[in-house]
Amino acid sequence: MKLPDHITLPAGKRPAKGPDRTPIYAMVGNPNCGKTTLFNALTGLRQKVGNYPGVTVEKKIGITYSQHGRPIQLIDLPGAYSLAARSPDEAVLRDVLLGRREDTPQPDRIICVVDASNLERNLYLVHQLLDLGRPLIIALNMMDMAATAGMRIDAKALERSLGVPVIPCEAVNGRGLVELKLAMSRIELPLARHRWDVPAAVAPAVAELQASLTGNDQRPPLVARAEALLLLTDFDTIRVAGSRPLSARTLGVLAQWRERWSAEKTDWSGALIHSRYAAINTLCTGVILRGRDQGPSTSDRLDAVLCHSVWGWLVFAAIMAVMFFSIFSLAEYPMNWIDAHVAALGTWVKGAMAPGDLRDLITDGIISGVGGIVVFLPQILILFFFVGLLESTGYMARAAFIMDRPMSKVGLNGRSFIPLLGSYACAIPGIMATRTIENAKDRLVTILVAPLMSCSARLPVYLLMIATLLPSTTVPTSTKAGIMLLMYAFGTLGAFGFAWLFKRYLFQGGVPHMIMELPAYQPPRFKEITRHMLERGWLFLKNAGTIILAISIVLWFLTTYPKHPDPAATPTEQIAHSFAGRTGHLLEPVIKPLGFDWRIGIGLVTSFAAREVFVSSMGVIFGVEGTDNDPAPLRDALRAAHWPSGAVLFTPLVCFTLMVYYVFAMQCMSTVAVVKRETNSWRWPLFQIAYMTGTAWLVCFVIYQAGRALGY
Repeated sequence: MKLPDHITLPAGKRPAKGPDRTPIYAMVGNPNCGKTTLFNALTGLRQKVGNYPGVTVEKKIGITYSQHGRPIQLIDLPGAYSLAARSPDEAVLRDVLLGRREDTPQPDRIICVVDASNLERNLYLVHQLLDLGRPLIIALNMMDMAATAGMRIDAKALERSLGVPVIPCEAVNGRGLVELKLAMSRIELPLARHRWDVPAAVAPAVAELQASLTGNDQRPPLVARAEALLLLTDFDTIRVAGSRPLSARTLGVLAQWRERWSAEKTDWSGALIHSRYAAINTLCTGVILRGRDQGPSTSDRLDAVLCHSVWGWLVFAAIMAVMFFSIFSLAEYPMNWIDAHVAALGTWVKGAMAPGDLRDLITDGIISGVGGIVVFLPQILILFFFVGLLESTGYMARAAFIMDRPMSKVGLNGRSFIPLLGSYACAIPGIMATRTIENAKDRLVTILVAPLMSCSARLPVYLLMIATLLPSTTVPTSTKAGIMLLMYAFGTLGAFGFAWLFKRYLFQGGVPHMIMELPAYQPPRFKEITRHMLERGWLFLKNAGTIILAISIVLWFLTTYPKHPDPAATPTEQIAHSFAGRTGHLLEPVIKPLGFDWRIGIGLVTSFAAREVFVSSMGVIFGVEGTDNDPAPLRDALRAAHWPSGAVLFTPLVCFTLMVYYVFAMQCMSTVAVVKRETNSWRWPLFQIAYMTGTAWLVCFVIYQAGRALGY
């Protein structure tokens, strides 16, 4: 693929020449435009997902093939409304397109995915991309939704006006993919003919800044013009310059013009923005053909209920209740199937091997530890299915909308609730999602409280404690789901409470206003939901096969050695004599006021690697209490556990207190690592460990001691 002669790439970023070179496309677009759906449709399983070095912005690169079978590389860049970056993910988009990142080659061409039902708003980003002078393809997505809204988009008229290929498509239904690939396969793409008039008062400054950026900052001419326009649109010069500070000469030129305009009371930024929108409005006049008014759309009618101050809350609560009820009822049969096969595997190994430490390692360490976690896979899959369902239908944004008012009471806005809601599945992507929050203080507060939302890793602990607390033969599923919902409510209220404290005393500032687009409702994309669900399930199994397996083996060793000098010692006496038992006994004075003994203490320590490790730890510790002829299930072993005095260990009060401990405690190394990387400091993750663990101990102390005083 040959680039036009006047397109210049920065030094060190020039693509290799020749017909065998893989062209690089950047895929960009506004949030909720269907960009990722289109990216997945083009690349399929040929994707590589990671993070951009230095930030936690996700980096997705995929491969598709041209009509001639040649590979084409696609970079899925974060969604943004403009090149004026106000958050870390938008900064990545801008820097990749401008060739500023050493870790990512500057794309040869750009595919801009546009929401046809919101064409005028989406064209603002297109307008800025045209300033770059790079070959551009517009994927006019969601044509079906535009038609439903009573609009007809004349794609040919838009193509004639802009001078770039415009491909109508529906990514969800796979329509337009062939035409888009044909456009991507072209050896030459036409450059945009569309021009817009920079306001007369600002045009000389654009020209002078462009010349300075080219001569003093070594920017290519077209990139220099685009950057000059950004410098005059955004008042934050450092933010626009990013990782490449401006030269003193360019800063001087910018300062002179700003000083002159301030004296003349000229709104140069507003003039540029209004001029762009005026050009876009003129462009849309002959492109968007509206039919007769059809009244409120389906989305508007649904929003009247789902975003209502009363009905919206009731619907949200009902959705959460259905999700938790499904976790118990739908997952029961596959869980029983997994449990039976894990038990059968352990029995087979015991029958096939001679007694000894190796057999005990395999049965009591590996099979008991890993099997105790894998059995919860159906619940994890159901949880991620519901999260994916809410995201794909557009309801997730509505949840943020109805949460804006209560979030404002704690000093945040509804935009912070999206990362918090995502943290129900896993705190790590939830923390990464805070990069869309513009205000740095609000971003940090959201990071600090996100782990309080009960993630899927807590689910095995909750389920084990509920099973121990409430026998399934006597308690209805709705009661179990209610207890689970209560744990999630504790975490959510705790997150809100600490957000209020942090905003009031640590990060003082006003409540930010929220401006959020509510995407149109769409039918569930079950293919994508299933794919996301299976990816998360596979990650869960990988943890079970790596981290949890390793910890189970280590824990088995620590509970087995050194051997008790009395060969007739009971399993409990052996564990008490072991390395793990000695460590647990050292910890017991600290946790005994919470109703926990040294065996639970071992589980608390090992679960810092991952919360779900607590279950496998209990399996290793208490699994030895069963006999070879009658291996008791873990929950039965917990019910049978006693203090040395003969008192029952896992009373209903202790089970409840232990669940509350896992609601508030920071028990995840991976989350700590992500917080450190996100904040670029050890200060905040260490603070997070201290305040969450301290809160967990204090709350559990109050609950347990009050419960005992009341006779529980």
